[in-house]
Amino acid sequence: MNIKPLADRVLVKPAAAEEKTVGGIIIPDSAKEKPLKGEVVATGNGTKEEDMVVKPGDSVLYGKYAGTEIELEGEQYLIMRQSDILAII
Repeated sequence: MNIKPLADRVLVKPAAAEEKTVGGIIIPDSAKEKPLKGEVVATGNGTKEEDMVVKPGDSVLYGKYAGTEIELEGEQYLIMRQSDILAII
């Protein structure tokens, strides 16, 4: 992949949505919730006011409506500001 986020932006690959419940019920596509965690793929250099804390390979939690969905090479990604990330797990 040849994409480099600018400033304090981060490229995240969302985790796959759950296919089954704990009880074994299969969840249809229309009822699946958007995942709230993912893996950092690429980061920008940060800004003068904010250093980059996350790095590629980190697993992160982010807000439900964080980021902008993009598609690269057939894969879904989110691009968001570092401040939209809630935690590194």
